[in-house]
Amino acid sequence: MDSNRQQKVGKLFQEELAEAFRKWTIEFYPGNIISVTEVKVSPDLGVAKVYVSVFPNDKKDEIVKEIKNQNSLFRGILSKGAAKSMRITPELVFKLDNTLDEMDKIDRALNGKGNNPLL
Repeated sequence: MDSNRQQKVGKLFQEELAEAFRKWTIEFYPGNIISVTEVKVSPDLGVAKVYVSVFPNDKKDEIVKEIKNQNSLFRGILSKGAAKSMRITPELVFKLDNTLDEMDKIDRALNGKGNNPLL
């Protein structure tokens, strides 16, 4: 269970990173959408796990790899904005959130378009 401080910091980072990704995507990956689905901050506020979802899926691996390469850019954006009141800006760990892919897979299976082991 996250503390109130962890939840508040995570929500603030989520909003800041979502805006940063919106601007970054327009410039480098037009036609794609990157959403920040969740940010989990460690109890010492030193590490933030950022879960991102990419749509459409065809370039998701390439985009997530580039996000990880641009880690210092996004950390810098956070340090100028959301993390002003913090002593240090946490280390960012980006992870791909596959929830939408799993939902689509289940939906296709239920509609008879996928591999449904029950049918």
